[in-house]
Amino acid sequence: MFPEWKKWDNRELLDGLTFPGVYILAITDQSIGGNEFSWLEEIVYVGMTNSKKGLKSRWYQFDRTIRGYTGHGGAKRFRYDYSDYKSLKSNLFVSARYFQCNNKIYPPKPEDLIIMGEVAKFEYVCIAEYMKRFGRRPKYNDTVNSPKGNY
Repeated sequence: MFPEWKKWDNRELLDGLTFPGVYILAITDQSIGGNEFSWLEEIVYVGMTNSKKGLKSRWYQFDRTIRGYTGHGGAKRFRYDYSDYKSLKSNLFVSARYFQCNNKIYPPKPEDLIIMGEVAKFEYVCIAEYMKRFGRRPKYNDTVNSPKGNY
């Protein structure tokens, strides 16, 4: 389903970064980098992108936001709890599943639109899986109980 966990600083070692995909973030003081993906209670966010520049671009937006800039709504929730970028990134891990399609042309072909729809659906499937296992949404997917900071 997902490849091994990578430390946030090593996220670009994952495959398929130019494609759309779903990514999962965990915050833990355990060293899970290099470990096989598993559903951990420490998972705090499930995100997705269908952007033309793929996962790499979305993670750039996320990283900028946790550094204190703007660009990623979910990352603003992280900033509310973690104002110190260095301490957050030292415990932040990511895994991602990419979906190969050509979303760079306009208008997209029907088969590419179907794949992009599968990406969006898979994000919800992953959130549902986490909820089945742990009885709640990942912390930063819980828009009611996880406020955004004004950054």
